[in-house]
Amino acid sequence: MTTPRVLFVCVKNGGKSQMAAGLMRAVAGPAVEVDSAGTRAGTALNAESVQSLRDVGVDISGGHPQQLTDEMVAAADLVVVLGSEARVEPVGGTPVEVWETDEPSTRGIEGAERMRLVRDDIAARVEDLARRLAAPA
Repeated sequence: MTTPRVLFVCVKNGGKSQMAAGLMRAVAGPAVEVDSAGTRAGTALNAESVQSLRDVGVDISGGHPQQLTDEMVAAADLVVVLGSEARVEPVGGTPVEVWETDEPSTRGIEGAERMRLVRDDIAARVEDLARRLAAPA
């Protein structure tokens, strides 16, 4: 059995997709190959995202945003797009799954509380995905 490869994508690759990748690495370890990218990659990680994961023992501080390429999509077994702003076209039959993640700022929730809610929403989805990937075909 080959190791599944998951690519997490958002717009800037500084927050949500980085969080999902870090959480998947923590949950699945070497059982899943993980990468992340942005459709319009930024230049730095979101400090609140980094701190929110640090609060649960996951360190993504050494990461950096990277620009999404067709080659990255084609190399993945599954592409997960976080949020509705990023758009990813399938390449070579790679399935694309969209997660409409919670966005607390639309309800006036900001700062550490916002990031905790975002993190917890993504963490639940990552845990579900890890279980699906581990299940026999």
